[in-house]
Amino acid sequence: MSDATAKLQGTPKRTGFRQGKNIIAVASGKGGVGKTWFSITLSHALAKAGKKVLLFDGDLGLANIDVQLGLMPKRDLNDVIRGRLGLDKVIQPFKDGGFDIIAGRSGQASLSALPSQRLTMLRDQLIEVSENYDVVILDLGAGVDRTVRMLSASAIRTLLVTTDEPTSLTDAYAFIKLGSAAGMSKNVGIVVNQATSESEGAKTYKTLLKACENFLRLTPPLIGMVRHDKKVKDTIRHQTPILTRSPNSDAAEDVQNIAKMVYRDLSESRKKTARAS
Repeated sequence: MSDATAKLQGTPKRTGFRQGKNIIAVASGKGGVGKTWFSITLSHALAKAGKKVLLFDGDLGLANIDVQLGLMPKRDLNDVIRGRLGLDKVIQPFKDGGFDIIAGRSGQASLSALPSQRLTMLRDQLIEVSENYDVVILDLGAGVDRTVRMLSASAIRTLLVTTDEPTSLTDAYAFIKLGSAAGMSKNVGIVVNQATSESEGAKTYKTLLKACENFLRLTPPLIGMVRHDKKVKDTIRHQTPILTRSPNSDAAEDVQNIAKMVYRDLSESRKKTARAS
């Protein structure tokens, strides 16, 4: 078992938080690091591996999964927030990717400032819906606000996406710091996106790791790196998943490798939980 795998497993629940046993959150300290693209591609990679996958757009207020995929959903998260529909009623299949989607509502600032009671209701419904899937990918909003932290706490794992930009690293550190204060630090693993090379990606990770070890006494594991790839912009421009348009590209290969590791660790964590019970 790798060090990264060992550190991902066996995270205890905190009192007062409900967690989905198969929910994987994808976060970023700041916008513009490719978080939503990564969430889509990770969902697609897991679906191609034969898993039943739900992609939940949890970027409340700035949702854009539907935009990146060229979809025009008839129902979305706003219907749930307003009490018009249950969460299970807004699930829509994305047939081209072989996975399901719960779309958000872009431009609705009220969604990003939900009262705690409504947010708790949303979290509980998500956990209930997750029981029908092998994996649920939760695409969080950028930043570290209350909504992001609470939804992240519902996930058994959080993949924190960062790049080599100083602001991205600073905000990724802030996310880990606040998560540590909330008792969620053991859930977090790092994904370095847009790495110009393996050595540069490793350098980016070590920069973040050094800050975490020196100031937080934490060692978040590196889950994987995604190489810089011009095909990514091309697929976003054409509103088509990279595993459909450019399945043999470097970035597509990297995310598929991360998907294998994520699901393997998730499976081992389930086994450990089952033995403990």
